[in-house]
Amino acid sequence: MARWCYRHRLVVLLLWVGTVFGVGFAGSAAGTDYANVFSLPDTDSKRAYDLMDKAFPERAGDVDTVVWKVDQGSVRDASVRARIEPALERIGRMDGVGEVTGPYGEGGAAGGGAGVSRDGTIAYAQVTFTEQANSVPKALIDDVIETARDAERDGLQVELGGQAIARAQEATQGTSEAVGILAAAVVLFLAFGSLFAMLLPIVVAIAGVGTGMMATALLSHTTNIPDVAPLLGSLIGLGVGIDYALFIVTRHRRGILRGMKPEEAAVAALNTSGRAVLFAGGTVCIALAGMLVMNLRFLDGVVIATSLTVVLSVLAAITLLPALLGLLGPRVLSRRQRRRLAAAGPEPEVTSGLAARWSAYVERRPRSTAVLALVVMVVLAVPVLSIRLGTSDQGNHRDTTTTRQAYDLLAEGFGPGFNGPLQVVVEGTDAKGLVSRIESTPGVAQAAAVPPANGVTVIQVVPTTSPQDERTDRLIDRLRDDVIPASGTEAHVGGVTAVSKDFASVTGDRLPYFIATIIALGFLLLMVAFRSLVVPLTAALMNLVAAAASFGVLVAIFQWGWGTELLGVGKEGPIAAFLPVIMLSLLFGLSMDYQVFLVSRMHEEWVHTKDNARAVRVGLAETSRVINCAALIMICVFSAFVLSGELEAAMAGIGLAAAVALDAFILRTALVPAAMHLLGKANWWLPAGLEKRLPHLAVEPKEEPTAVEPTPTPTPMSAGGPASVIHGFIRTADGEPVGDADVTLLTRGGRRLDRVTSLADGSYIVAVPGPGTYLLAATSAAHTSRARQVDVGEGPLVYDVELAGVPEGEVDAVS
Repeated sequence: MARWCYRHRLVVLLLWVGTVFGVGFAGSAAGTDYANVFSLPDTDSKRAYDLMDKAFPERAGDVDTVVWKVDQGSVRDASVRARIEPALERIGRMDGVGEVTGPYGEGGAAGGGAGVSRDGTIAYAQVTFTEQANSVPKALIDDVIETARDAERDGLQVELGGQAIARAQEATQGTSEAVGILAAAVVLFLAFGSLFAMLLPIVVAIAGVGTGMMATALLSHTTNIPDVAPLLGSLIGLGVGIDYALFIVTRHRRGILRGMKPEEAAVAALNTSGRAVLFAGGTVCIALAGMLVMNLRFLDGVVIATSLTVVLSVLAAITLLPALLGLLGPRVLSRRQRRRLAAAGPEPEVTSGLAARWSAYVERRPRSTAVLALVVMVVLAVPVLSIRLGTSDQGNHRDTTTTRQAYDLLAEGFGPGFNGPLQVVVEGTDAKGLVSRIESTPGVAQAAAVPPANGVTVIQVVPTTSPQDERTDRLIDRLRDDVIPASGTEAHVGGVTAVSKDFASVTGDRLPYFIATIIALGFLLLMVAFRSLVVPLTAALMNLVAAAASFGVLVAIFQWGWGTELLGVGKEGPIAAFLPVIMLSLLFGLSMDYQVFLVSRMHEEWVHTKDNARAVRVGLAETSRVINCAALIMICVFSAFVLSGELEAAMAGIGLAAAVALDAFILRTALVPAAMHLLGKANWWLPAGLEKRLPHLAVEPKEEPTAVEPTPTPTPMSAGGPASVIHGFIRTADGEPVGDADVTLLTRGGRRLDRVTSLADGSYIVAVPGPGTYLLAATSAAHTSRARQVDVGEGPLVYDVELAGVPEGEVDAVS
């Protein structure tokens, strides 16, 4: 498929452009119909909701609030009424507004009735729209806000609250995505040094995410998808889309640098890294689909949006990317790399520099490295012990927003519980006894029954504490467990606050089973891939450590309030109940991605040498740079979602950024390799009986010869012998022999053919399968590595290798 996409690049590009614009046009024309459905089966709040829907089916429109406060005097003063009443009347006449219920009029403020605070300084009116918040036109919301705010004057403050009003405060869609993409572009340019190479992952990610977002908008008309789902989908899609393209482009560039033609390099990259991308993307989707076992309707829409975006990002990486590589050809390399390739010929990549020095350091001091990394992770995980799951509301918005100001004014004038009243729904019309019991219950500010309808009575209960206060949760439990049963009445406690509590409780109860499922799945996949029990067990433990530490960071910032003002994300509160499931799914998928990328290189070296220390050192040195680059891109993309204007998206962005940073920079480059050094050969242990029963799963296929790497035709020198040999001496620049040097013969694609150790006089001899072009690499602990391309004819080839000493303070990772 990769070769077909490469050769038919214009067709592939036209198909993708048509798909992106076609889905985009359809999504724009149809609009969105997102719905936050928090109802839970078999919960008390769900039964209360069903009864209310039966009794009051006409209450379908969103209800928002206009709140005003005077610095002096009373809201009943004629001067205040002269400004507020005309504004409310104009709002009531707007097309799309059902009714406006204000405090002025019979039984209202004029007569000392409801809607005015006890001190007379704060009042509110309710605006009922004819549609739910997501369906109310933004132009109408802006008109309502502008009309209400026009009534302000010195000494008279007017604010608005509610779901529809909150929509007007959202940051412009795409701001966070644009900032994340820009930051990722900078990282990619620094990594590749080429403008064209930098653009490839960006274009691929935008194609996948853009199509996914518009497709999600279309699906919102057919199923319940929460409004936070597209934000999470774009957050995840951008991260994985750029990273997956990065892995493939890196492999493609490496192939060209090693002398492969661009087409063959692209095919090889898709056939190796492309398979790893499919494996990683499938793993992420499996983890996301695992949320379905939680049986939470709210998460179903999140699974649809995020999984669809990941699938389209993977599809773009394995189809659109090879087409773009075909357009660029050798220009995927920087000009300097192309000039060097033309002048000096192809060379294999030799790992050196910081990655090599760090890998050698971890090998020398595995215990201290492991202890330090573990201490850091444990310290960061401490706050998770106090985690509280819940739902954010407008009290968590930034204090500069009108919704937060309205929330605070209502709490000031009518008590903190006024922003989250409970609704006790009674099956029947005789609720006087229950009202009396509720009024006398500690924690209740007031309780009043609404006139019954269709055999159902609703009791509005205002707690003395705010919706997010733990005491409000205890009040709900007291009503359900003690007050209602003692009254002998059939009743259920509902309302937004009760639904949020039930959602958090159900999520918390089911979370351990979800964690066990995804950890077990990761264990099985890694065990089959690497034929080991210890490697997947280590990965499972690392995933738990990373999850605990990242949630600790999340609790410290968003629940304890450490840095919320600095980040500008609003007021501290409980952690969104759905966030642990989202984060664990993504962390599982991404950590599997990094683990496979890291350990597969170690496993390859282990299979060849059976030297665990060398395998871990080489694997870390050769993969840590790409892992860290990929992680840095994800951190940039995720962190940018602080600018989204959505508290839940900011939580997800910061949480995932912290998770990726800790996973890549501490676990995969420090704790995992240090632990593997300490465990030694036990890393690769698998019982013989289990080895026979496990299926074989190769993340990367066996490398097959290509047009650049032809299959040599054996012409045996003697019966059963090799076609030819390369032999010579390994010496220093001074002519001194280098003994015990590793000499490896590889194909131009990097597949090892033979490996020997030089003798005391520096002599070596390696077997060659037949005429052709090969790579000969020599490594020694006290010298720098050296690799050269050699052309072998029909007979033996004499080839001497000169090694230079390693400069003081430098380390060669592959020596």
